[in-house]
Amino acid sequence: MAVKQKVLLLGATGETGASILNGLQESRNFDVEVLARPASADKPSVQKLREQGLTIWPVDLDDFNGLVSAMTGTDIFISAIGPNDLLQQKKLLQAAKIAGVKRVIPCAFTTVAAPTGAMLLRDEKEEVYNAIKYLGIPYTVIDVGYWYQISFPTLPSGKVDYAQIAPVKTIHGDGAAPNILTDLRDIGRYVARIILDDRTINRYVYTAGDVLSENEIYQIAEEVSGEKLEPSRVSNEDIEASVKQAKAALAESPHDNMKRIGVFVAQYEHSKYVRVDNSPRYADYLGYLNARELYPDFQPTSFRDFFAEVLAGKGRKVYS
Repeated sequence: MAVKQKVLLLGATGETGASILNGLQESRNFDVEVLARPASADKPSVQKLREQGLTIWPVDLDDFNGLVSAMTGTDIFISAIGPNDLLQQKKLLQAAKIAGVKRVIPCAFTTVAAPTGAMLLRDEKEEVYNAIKYLGIPYTVIDVGYWYQISFPTLPSGKVDYAQIAPVKTIHGDGAAPNILTDLRDIGRYVARIILDDRTINRYVYTAGDVLSENEIYQIAEEVSGEKLEPSRVSNEDIEASVKQAKAALAESPHDNMKRIGVFVAQYEHSKYVRVDNSPRYADYLGYLNARELYPDFQPTSFRDFFAEVLAGKGRKVYS
């Protein structure tokens, strides 16, 4: 019997982290332990993991010796840290280097984008990636495009409102920009394959369930639901103006996390629909490996099947 790899996962109770944990457990190729902040150690979500038999390491990110202890003996460290704490991963990397971790998976799990200049969120992620390379730790960066769970349009009947965190009634630009999309539930299944694969060491990889434009998404929604959608239109000029406004607001209050999120949202739209970064073409240009090509036997959920589930009342609102 093959020896299982030991994985230490940070962020196991978040949306992405929970998917990763599920995928690793389903794979049965890993012994998984969880790193959690002490302030979170007694939360019901963490207690639930403890009840599953998972080892929980309640360690503050400023406790360097505690981090080294938690990482000692770890084969793979995976970070699914929140977007406002990305740069704190540098402390984790130092500990991983000392502890001899064999591979780190930093918190990527986002859209394909330009390494610098296009998105503040991406800029900070790339700063972490560069810190990994400086330390010389083997790594894999895994991007997943945009989730199905935040990409499906609102229906006139209101039948899918229960599963949306906000209404989706807009098409950006001409609606033709192709976008890499992945079902949140498939992320963990992909991760379990990618981190067992030596071909992905020191590489960037993207996953995809589908590659669809907004026009194609709305067409699928109409075909599956039988309802006629009449989305509003936002021009590229309006998208660019929104980015400028969001950046100006953040400049006035640089420590306001809500204004940071405003910049993230505006820059996501600009990157996806104006620059068309989140596409296989641009991913290929940047040197990404395509997980669909690496694992032709992997059967991801299609967007059409996902939307049919939501329409049937089987969806779930993320961040609820």
